This record gives sequence, C-alpha cells and structure tokens, in this order.
Amino acid sequence: MEIIRSNFKDNLNKVYEAIEEADFLAIDGEFSGISDGPSVSTLTNGFDTPEERYQKLKKHSMDFLLFQFGLCSFKSDHTEAKYIMKSFNFYIFPKPFNRSSPDVKFVCQSSSIDFLANQGFDFNKVFRNGIPYLNQEEERQLREQYDEKRSQANGAGTLSYISPNATKCPVTIPEDQKKFIERVVEQIEDLLQNEENKSLQLEPCTGFQRKLIYQTLSWKYPKGIHVETLETEKKERYIVISKVDEEERKRREQQKQAKEQEELSDAVGFSRVIHAIANSGKLVVGHNMLLDVMHTIHQFYCPLPEDLSEFKELAACVFPRLLDTKLMASTQPFKEIINNTSLAELEKRLKKIPFNPPEVESAEGFPSYDTASEQLHEAGYDAYITGLCFISMANYLGSFLSPPKNHVSARSKLIEPFFNKLFLMRVMDIPYLNLEGPDLQPKRDHVLHVTFPREWKTSDLYQLFSAFAVNTSRYAESYRIQTYAEYVEKKHEEKQAKRKWTEDSWKEMERKRLKTQYTPYIPQSRYYCVNSFTATSTMGKRSMSPIQEETGSDDMEEREIQDTELDETDCYAESVPEGRKRAKKFKKVKEQDPTGSITSGSTELFDVPDTW
Repeated sequence: MEIIRSNFKDNLNKVYEAIEEADFLAIDGEFSGISDGPSVSTLTNGFDTPEERYQKLKKHSMDFLLFQFGLCSFKSDHTEAKYIMKSFNFYIFPKPFNRSSPDVKFVCQSSSIDFLANQGFDFNKVFRNGIPYLNQEEERQLREQYDEKRSQANGAGTLSYISPNATKCPVTIPEDQKKFIERVVEQIEDLLQNEENKSLQLEPCTGFQRKLIYQTLSWKYPKGIHVETLETEKKERYIVISKVDEEERKRREQQKQAKEQEELSDAVGFSRVIHAIANSGKLVVGHNMLLDVMHTIHQFYCPLPEDLSEFKELAACVFPRLLDTKLMASTQPFKEIINNTSLAELEKRLKKIPFNPPEVESAEGFPSYDTASEQLHEAGYDAYITGLCFISMANYLGSFLSPPKNHVSARSKLIEPFFNKLFLMRVMDIPYLNLEGPDLQPKRDHVLHVTFPREWKTSDLYQLFSAFAVNTSRYAESYRIQTYAEYVEKKHEEKQAKRKWTEDSWKEMERKRLKTQYTPYIPQSRYYCVNSFTATSTMGKRSMSPIQEETGSDDMEEREIQDTELDETDCYAESVPEGRKRAKKFKKVKEQDPTGSITSGSTELFDVPDTW
C-alpha cells in the first residue's frame, strides 16, 4: 500500500493494526546517497573496527535523507501453515510545518539519484507529497510553542483572538505605518456598525504590520471581535476579523486548540509510525540493516551520539529486537550453501533445495508483490522479500530439531542467537556489530604481496614500503616485511600444525568412545555446525560445535576430512559410507521440552560465535 501525505492520516490506523497483530516486521529504506566524501569502498574498508565503521557512517552518511521507508508485517496463520502479509511503502519528506519549524538541509549523491531514477523511482511523490516528520526534540519545541500561545490566551491575548483582559495601553506606531493602521481601524469601525457583515478580510501584509494590527486591536477593541491569521495557497498570510460574543469566542478557542493538536500530529507525521514499531517490541528484520537503523534513529528520534556504546543503548531502546538476514545468511549452517548474500540472489537461492519457500498471502485490501517482476529498490518490495528470506532460513533451522519442525516462529529460541547483531559489510575479521555487548576484537595479520623487477635496489624497496606505510597507517600500527618464500613456508608450517591438531583431536575422541562404549561418533555434516564463524590464526581455530571437542580447521577443505585421510587414521570403526548412513540415522539428539521448543542447552547449536 502506497502512503503519501494526502492519505497518511486515513491509513494510519491500518498501520497501527498491522504492527500490533504482526509476529514480526520487515523494514527497508531508500536514501538520497551513501557517502558525502570517501568512496563507498573507503567508507567500508576491510580493516575497520566496529567503532571506526560507526564513526565513518555517522560522519559521512547522516546528512543524506531517508525518503522512502518500506514496512511489511507478517502474521502467522497456524491453521493453514502460512503467513498473512501487509505491506506499506511510505514516501517521506521534511516539509516545514510553519515558519518556526525546522528547515532541514540534506544532501544528494548523483550516483544514488541516477540509480533510483533508472529503477523507476518517483521523486515527485517524495518532494511534492512526502509525509513530514519531527524528531523528539523538534516535537518538544513545537509543543512548547503551543503551550506559550495558550498561556498568552489567558493573559494579554493571542494571535487568534483578543482577550477581555488584554492590555489597554496605547501602542507606539512608527510614522511610516500610521496611515496603514488608521485604514485598518476605519475598516473595523465600518464592520462593527454594519449589522449585515459578520467578518472582515484584510489584505496580505508583512509580519511587522500584522503585529501592529494585533497590538492595536488588543488595546482598542478588548471585546467583541475575534482575530486570526490565515494563509493563501501561495503562502501569503492575511488577517480575518470576525464579530463574536463571549460564548462564540470560547467555542472558537476550543476549535483552535483542537486544530493545533491536529497540526501537531500532522507535523510529527511519519515519526508516529516509528514510535509504534518501537513501542510494540516486535522483532524487526532487515537486510544489511546498519544504515537503516542509524538513519531511522537519527531522522525520527534524535541525532546519533558520538560514542558507539551510547548508540548501542539508544538502538536497544528504539528496537529491542533486531535481526539482520545478511548476517544470518553469512552464518552456519547457511554460509556453506549460500554463495551470494545480496538480497535479490538470496531470495532466489532460498527457493531451492534444501530450503522450502514459505506460503505468504497478502491481506484483504492490500496489494501483493510478484517476485518474478523483481521490483527491487522499492523499499516496500525489499522489505517484503527480506521477510520471505527470514521465514525460509528460520524454517530451515527447524530441520535440526527432533522431530523436525516445518515452521519456526519469530519467537523461537532457535533464532535468538541472531538477535541484535548487525552485519558489517566488507570487514574481514569482525562480521557484525553487537548491540548487546562488547564487539569482537580483530585478529589482524593482513598480507600484501608486491612483485617488483629483479634490478630494483634495496633503497627502491624501502621507498615503496614507506609510501605504502604512510597511505595505510590508519589501518595498522606496525608492519613486517618478508620475502614471499618466507611467507609460503610459514603458512605451510601453520597448516601442518593444524592438521596434526585435528588428527590428534579425532584420535582422542575415538579413544574416549571406545573407553566408555558409547554410540560410535557420527561424522559431522557441513550443515550441522550452525553459526560457527571461523578465523585463521597461529593457534588453529575455534569452532562453535554442539560438542565442544568437535572441532576442525578453518576452511572447507580442512573441515571436511577427505576419505583417504579417514582411511589412514584409526579413529573410525566403520567405513565412510556406513558412517554417513549412521549420520543420517543419528542426526543429532536434541533436548526438547513438552511444547516442542528447544532448551537452552540445545540453542548452543545455533550460537553466533565470536570468531569469523
């Protein structure tokens, strides 16, 4: 459903209802740009720490405008094993409410505007019909302005009517304005003496002249008239004077206060939707959503804090539960079977085996999306397929339960390990920003390979290295230079050490199995080590396997022990084919409560670990 300024109020209750009944919400945003200075590749440098990435985005991305917001609510229909979806596509623009309202300045990036234009984005709907908004501080200031006007209504009068208690002191009028005020007074005298006429409309005038009119009428006509300022379609302001008795004056004052409240709500505008999402406490799903979260808080709540830890606290207050589908798809058990985690490609991959695409229907009165048409980069559509991706991956986790479950709800413990971890794009060794605690510490040993002519002298090499160190000094505190042969030899030694450690671990596990006479160990399928980020280091790797002793090396070639290597070791009491059959039979014993939800011990299977 497309929402612009003209139909926002009429459909706001539908938005509230969709948020209230939803099992989870999916969001997406479109922006006027990404970076106002550095290139996108520099803005998302692979050596960034979470703090550095936050500071870069805060400095170079927050002056852009989030001008389209997609929201999709998904409600589970358990009786028919499907989801009911309601989609909203909001166009947003900070239209000034009045002359004292914030006049927002924002920037545009030509490449972003050109890209959206090529996607068929309608910029007229943004700039002509966009929904206004205020952040919390701007809303507070506006309320104070209205309170001040009401206090004046009880004292020396307001801009809309003259109180009986108004001051009766003569007004000092400049010489060049005396004739103008005299003409206004004459017109009002004619109005009061003519019983047929009920009101008088003055010609548009300047703000200073309107102030003189109010002051003069407050002194000269303390009772019997009502004065208010109106505005033409061309934004010209003029004064209307009406003859009223005391009862009519009170009625008009009540109407004025009701109108002020309506105007205040209109000015807060789209921020009311974000407040409803925050107050609901519902799970909010996005794809690569760090920028979406930062822009939403910055634009509709308050400017982003300087410190990352303060931002985490603020984000937790606004969005208690967030889930990033890009991080989820980049994590075990998905990362071994999903090669491309871009939103469009992820949606296509999740339609194929071993995943089952969910059944989703649009609610009555809401338009449906056709994924075959690929309306990418419309915020509502992107939010929709983000929700589809989440449902598919969540349901896939249910296959690890015993017995397997085809449907995993947004409240399941299986997905809790993915909460409040936002994907960090292109960072090599810190996969996510942790909103619930300290971030991972980088393990940096990056290698630069340089090929140079044999005739180069040592001084030439040092000049090259010095230039490299100066240009990359913000990424590392120290450097080590070595020949390529030395590098290859060191990596070979590390690989041999890891392989020996792996073999020793398997032998130790088999020794324990034979000693205790338990069921033979089942080789681990690539889809079983869920959410295990891995990272290379000189000490081997850490794996978040369901059983802590079950560990392997950090890449796929070493994690899947080859059949020839298995035959050479004494850790198997059965052949590889037989072991695979037994693996299917003894997939994994799950601890399960009577309601079918897994226990806290079982959730370790899906923990997002602290290494990549």
